[in-house]
Amino acid sequence: MDISGSSVLLTGATGGIGSALAAHLTLQGARLTVTGRREEALKATADACGARTVVADLAVRADVVRLAETCAETDVLVANAALPASGDLLDYTEEQLDRALDVNLRAPILLTRLLAAHMAARGRGHIVLVGSISGKAATKSTSLYNATKFGLRGFALALRQELRGKGVGVSLVQPGFVRDAGMFAATGATTPNGIRTVTPDQVAAGVVRAVRRDRCEVNIAPLELRLLSAIAGQFPGFAERVQARTDVDGSVRQIVDAQRSSR
Repeated sequence: MDISGSSVLLTGATGGIGSALAAHLTLQGARLTVTGRREEALKATADACGARTVVADLAVRADVVRLAETCAETDVLVANAALPASGDLLDYTEEQLDRALDVNLRAPILLTRLLAAHMAARGRGHIVLVGSISGKAATKSTSLYNATKFGLRGFALALRQELRGKGVGVSLVQPGFVRDAGMFAATGATTPNGIRTVTPDQVAAGVVRAVRRDRCEVNIAPLELRLLSAIAGQFPGFAERVQARTDVDGSVRQIVDAQRSSR
């Protein structure tokens, strides 16, 4: 699908990856609308790209519906917003658990449902769900995050089949470890076993490629991480034993502590 001239809605536009996405989509000629819950940060992204803004908190269910109604003309949805949701499940309150599930899984599903109906009626549209390599392989202290990303992956792959023939494409974009944005930039932690990282611009380029080529699944990660995640997805017991012998507890604790306030 051609992005130029299309109405594009980008969620989670205020983070490092979101800013890169906004810039790349603008360069492609999108008529961009950006959304997030922090108005000042959202305005900065919008001003840099000449985008329209809609302030919305995706943890508030009424805000998701209002966002869909405000942006009913959307041709391309890029559902990028997510909470880190790191840490052991037993450390979460019920309210924190609900917020993670709402933002990471329920909101993109509902927003997709509401906007896809309009797209199908027009016979034209594309939905990009930004997931994570964590949707393919489970790791310690990410049970809640894994749950949302595994769920998002299953939703995306099945929905693509449901919408086949209606003129609406569905793509899943799964970044690996991202530098200059996200948990490693925010916490200063090192990646496990020195695995290489990717940039926000690489993720944004993957999203553009997914829309233009109607790609099913785009994994933005170095070869070694793509191979490890594929093995872990097929052989979870083996992956568990390998992880148990790997000394990553220090990095994990550093990430969890730094992200605790984002729950």
